[in-house]
Amino acid sequence: MTTVDESKSVNPATQGEKRLSDDIEVLEAEAKEMTLQQEKVIKTIRELMEAEDPKNGIYHHREIFDMQQEKLRLGVDIKFRTNKVNRIKLGIDEAQMSEGVQNGFLF
Repeated sequence: MTTVDESKSVNPATQGEKRLSDDIEVLEAEAKEMTLQQEKVIKTIRELMEAEDPKNGIYHHREIFDMQQEKLRLGVDIKFRTNKVNRIKLGIDEAQMSEGVQNGFLF
C-alpha cells in the first residue's frame, strides 16, 4: 500500500493517531490490494523455499522468516478492514463498544 492509499484511511480529526477510514469502498479497496500483496508474498515464500539447497549450503531462512511475518501482518490488516466494514454495515459505532474492546481486549 502506498502512502497515498494510507492517507485515505487516516481520519484527520484524530490528530496524528492512525485510524481506519469510515468509507466502506476505501476499506474494501485496501483489503483487496492487501490480499493481492499477500498472494505475492506467499508466492515469494514458495520460491525461496524451492531455491534452498542444503547440500550446497544455500539457505534463505532470514528472507523466508521476514516474508512470513509480512504475510501475517497483511492478514491482520485485512481482518481489521473486513471487521470495520462489517461494523459499519451493522451500524455499530465505535463509541458503543466497551472500553476493553476498544483497547483490543475481548474480556
